[in-house]
Amino acid sequence: MDQIVKAIVDFTNWLWGPPLMIILAGGGLFLTIRLGFFQFRHLFYMWGQTFGQMMKKPEDPNAISPFQAATAAIASTIGAANIVGVPVAIAFGGPGAVFWMWIIALLGCASKFSEIVLGIKYREKDASGEYVGGPTYYLAKGFKNKTLGKFLAGWFAFFLMIEIIPSISTQTVSAAQNAATLGIPDIATGIAMALIVLVIVVGGTKRLVQVTERLVPVMALIYVIGALVVIGVNIDKLPGVFVLIFESAFAPMAPVGGFAGSTLALALRWGAARGTYSNEAGMGSTPHAHAQANVKDPHDQGVVAMVSVFIDTFIVLTLNALVVISTLYAPGGILAQGYTEEVSQVINKTNLAQTAFGTVFGTQAGAMFVAVCLFFFAFSTVLSWNMFGKINIIYLFGKKAAPVYSVIALVFIFLGTLMSNDLVWELTDMFNNLMVIPNAIALFALSGVVVKICHMSKKASK
Repeated sequence: MDQIVKAIVDFTNWLWGPPLMIILAGGGLFLTIRLGFFQFRHLFYMWGQTFGQMMKKPEDPNAISPFQAATAAIASTIGAANIVGVPVAIAFGGPGAVFWMWIIALLGCASKFSEIVLGIKYREKDASGEYVGGPTYYLAKGFKNKTLGKFLAGWFAFFLMIEIIPSISTQTVSAAQNAATLGIPDIATGIAMALIVLVIVVGGTKRLVQVTERLVPVMALIYVIGALVVIGVNIDKLPGVFVLIFESAFAPMAPVGGFAGSTLALALRWGAARGTYSNEAGMGSTPHAHAQANVKDPHDQGVVAMVSVFIDTFIVLTLNALVVISTLYAPGGILAQGYTEEVSQVINKTNLAQTAFGTVFGTQAGAMFVAVCLFFFAFSTVLSWNMFGKINIIYLFGKKAAPVYSVIALVFIFLGTLMSNDLVWELTDMFNNLMVIPNAIALFALSGVVVKICHMSKKASK
């Protein structure tokens, strides 16, 4: 197993070097320039467009509202990567990794907008009258070279389909519960998660978006309030925290115990990896949800989709990062001067967030708060990714394969609670990498289509 993990780590680290840095940062910058810095010019409009849709019901009974589509997409992004992934990025890339998460997110807004516009532009209606769309559709239909397009569509569909195998969400829930000493067996956690997902998935897309529409705002608000309490207690440390983030984004940082010392390359690698997995901009996952929205103008939903990047990265992710750095890494924190042998027996990459909240809430209460929040974050992510996987399995093998996929997905949701933490994270990173590549090619090749839609939209001129 150690050799397998090492091989996956080596391959993933190579991909997260120049190849994906060029694809993510370079692609996001290319789209930002080509769209005329769209995400900055329409910053206020996108918030009004999103929350202005909250009370609107879809005219098409087979479609979902723009807001429901947005919450289903946000449900997939606000998950384990926000609570557990961010501290991991800080541990291995230093606090400077947070800076690169912000940069990747700002550039990623253009990627997010583009993939949603393409998802709606090339979507179809299935036999039941419901919209389906995503990278598989705009790759297969948008490319003039149909052979290349269908090959890339199959590539994307395959790796998104098997993304459920690592099941990082259920694994981190199990680890968090163990850290909180709740006494819940891992098997019981896996069974409970699988059964709840089954009940919702059986109800179809309508039931799923009804759950995410109610769950996402509540779970995000609870976590944000908890984070603000911790930050409020450590408010005097915030100026130093931001200095630490900006300084360590470019300057080397000494090794901290079992964690490697951070360099610019490591800060970039971990910031980009966890940032992308967190907000999913450019990955091609969230277009599946947005493509089902009852909108006529792709531009409108693309604007709504950018809000998810801001909510995920600049609110939830940033608050979590400030909690971890202000309590553990800032002067007076237990990691400020590096690890001692005693501390290294207690702190690891799995329980950094729980330890951080525990400094204010108390060890047990902090661990329980994170464990409960993580359960709901992970649960919403599992729901959305199950829907994304089903869309792609149907694309590859037809509708008859959907029930088989659902059963396999439920099995891996259960098995995720029993898998190795290192293996789960590395598999997730690898599959994410391999999903990004065909989607990034599509965003570059079809950028002209996105620009044309922007110019044609009356709202684009506002």
